[in-house]
Amino acid sequence: VPRVAGTSMVVAGGVQEGTIGGGALEFAAVRVAREVLTAGGVRQAVMPLGPGLGQCCGGSVSLVWERFDDGSLPGSVPFARPLSERAGEMPPRVAARQAGMRAGAEPVEVEGWLIEAACLPRQPLWIYGAGHVGRALVDVLAPLPTLAITWVDQREDSFPAVIPAVVTAVTAANPGAIVRFTPKEADHLILTHSHDTDLAICHALLLHDFGTAGLIGSATKWARFRTRLGQLGHSPARISAIACPIGDPGLGKHPQAIAVGVAASTEDRTIGAVNLHA
Repeated sequence: VPRVAGTSMVVAGGVQEGTIGGGALEFAAVRVAREVLTAGGVRQAVMPLGPGLGQCCGGSVSLVWERFDDGSLPGSVPFARPLSERAGEMPPRVAARQAGMRAGAEPVEVEGWLIEAACLPRQPLWIYGAGHVGRALVDVLAPLPTLAITWVDQREDSFPAVIPAVVTAVTAANPGAIVRFTPKEADHLILTHSHDTDLAICHALLLHDFGTAGLIGSATKWARFRTRLGQLGHSPARISAIACPIGDPGLGKHPQAIAVGVAASTEDRTIGAVNLHA
């Protein structure tokens, strides 16, 4: 089927956000969602992709449609609610399952109640530089639901007029000085307009705990950085925790090609050739 269990999307008026896989399945699901927006209630259906929708993928998808407004949005997670308007109080078995549900678990149906777990926390990613490559990276990475991006540049006018809502833009005259405030498990991508600034960020990161760090650059740039970082007191093993170059060099040097390579690496937690969180 197109997506994993628990995938959801939002339909509101003329707006829809997220995807359950596209194609005929999503087209049909959105049509029903717009009916539920008007009529209310909860609907359930099992949609066989082949015979029901004419898709070649095979398999079937179980869907639930629910209408939410300001008064019915979940205030806490895990979130349990009945799939029938005739349901009474929450059964003890549902309450126990809700209490024991771990973040990131697939949703389950228990005695006619749907229980959804809290989402796993987003991995913090700090991107330094709002030039061509920085913009391409944010365009490609911001839609991924697993990342919380902080975007840093020295020049406020370097950021585009519209920034994705999930991205926090920070203007810092000295980006290296704010590294000490970053989460110790955060990942970092360094690609400012200045090699001196890049070096200062690398130096600050090596003095601070981090998940992973990737630096844009050529073999020559990295060789010089390794020498200068060594002169600043960092060991060769510690310096090797920074990956350079980033992404997949085989894709080319176009900003979007670099962004695609980095985005692909987030699936197996690698930047360049360094294993993240090893």
